[in-house]
Amino acid sequence: MVSIKPSAHLADVRYEIRGALTRRSRELEAAGLPIIKLNIGNPGRYGFDTPAHLREAIAHRLRDSEAYGHEQGLEEAREAIADQQRFRGARGVEVERIFVGNGVSELIDLSLRALLQPGDEVLLPSPDYPLWSAATILNGGKPRYYRCLAENGHQPDPDEIEALITPRTRALVLINPNNPTGAVYPRELLERIVAVAARHRLLLLSDEIYDEILYDGTPFQPLAEVAGDLPCLSFGGLSKVHRACGYRVGWMSLSGDPVRTTDYRDALQLLAALRLCANVTAQWAVLPALENAPTIPLLTNPGGRLHEARRMVVEGVAASDYLDLVAPAGALYAFPRVRADRLAEFDDNAFALRLLEEESVLVVPGSSFNVPHSRHLRLTLLPPPEQLREVFLRIERVLTRMAGEQKTRAVA
Repeated sequence: MVSIKPSAHLADVRYEIRGALTRRSRELEAAGLPIIKLNIGNPGRYGFDTPAHLREAIAHRLRDSEAYGHEQGLEEAREAIADQQRFRGARGVEVERIFVGNGVSELIDLSLRALLQPGDEVLLPSPDYPLWSAATILNGGKPRYYRCLAENGHQPDPDEIEALITPRTRALVLINPNNPTGAVYPRELLERIVAVAARHRLLLLSDEIYDEILYDGTPFQPLAEVAGDLPCLSFGGLSKVHRACGYRVGWMSLSGDPVRTTDYRDALQLLAALRLCANVTAQWAVLPALENAPTIPLLTNPGGRLHEARRMVVEGVAASDYLDLVAPAGALYAFPRVRADRLAEFDDNAFALRLLEEESVLVVPGSSFNVPHSRHLRLTLLPPPEQLREVFLRIERVLTRMAGEQKTRAVA
């Protein structure tokens, strides 16, 4: 029998957040070994509840959810999103320029499919959320990465971004607050990045799914306000801020001068129509999510569970002989790094496998986020704080064993 060959497009596509390490963790669980999983930002799996008023809104509208909806999303949901974007200072936002999808993931794919010709380039952060790279490649594009180094607080350098631009560059992607680093970009930095995009007529794509998950008073600056009349797609949704990942409700808002984006908007509508519509049932939760008082500050303010989990991670790194960290200012993750002066030889994939096999902890290697020669690992802030304390004890044990093995090899 001749085996079925997969598409060559997949050769450079990676998604290790749910990859080989996760498959191995399932095997270990099936054998009866409990695994501490820190690989996915999935609040419902860690005991976080979706706000009750979102559930109630869906329950009351079940009978209204049995037919196909508008290809761009329910009218009341899109009106609420447009109101939010206008309140945040976005220009040119109207209901017909709002698109609701089955999560932001679907909309990332649609936004790039509507934009790219084969060989077009997209500027992406390194580290990035790997879906952005995957969607670029699968839609015939080429990722070009600008660095967000720990030495610079995981902030991008606008001069480096501009140096990467070629005649084939079409778009510039920002992830703010950032996954995986937790960096939050100040207005001054965004203004410089917008100036680069304006000079080179690039479409701005701003992944803002963690927009309200902020720590220690860090402000969030929406990109659309800074972009003004420059075309900008802003992405948001219910998954993270509202702890409703399983609802699969995301949205994107097209702002800026409508004249410059009419054809692109129409292309987005065509692609939205081809998949008929997004999940109708869960869209009833959008209006109450956006018009009611936010619930996330109860978790991110001092004493809240996410705030305390972040504090535990910062303390765990500070107590380590091997790790350093740029403390996350937002989002649901930390991106600690193994110090080269303490462990000269380090392979993040090998370490992650050892941590899983030897200490029953699942993390994601930093190289999974398109960081070459990474010494980082990503872990989520969602587990209970005391469990995170235990995680750092286990990480330290593996790193200590690795350091001892290196020392023994050096002596030999």
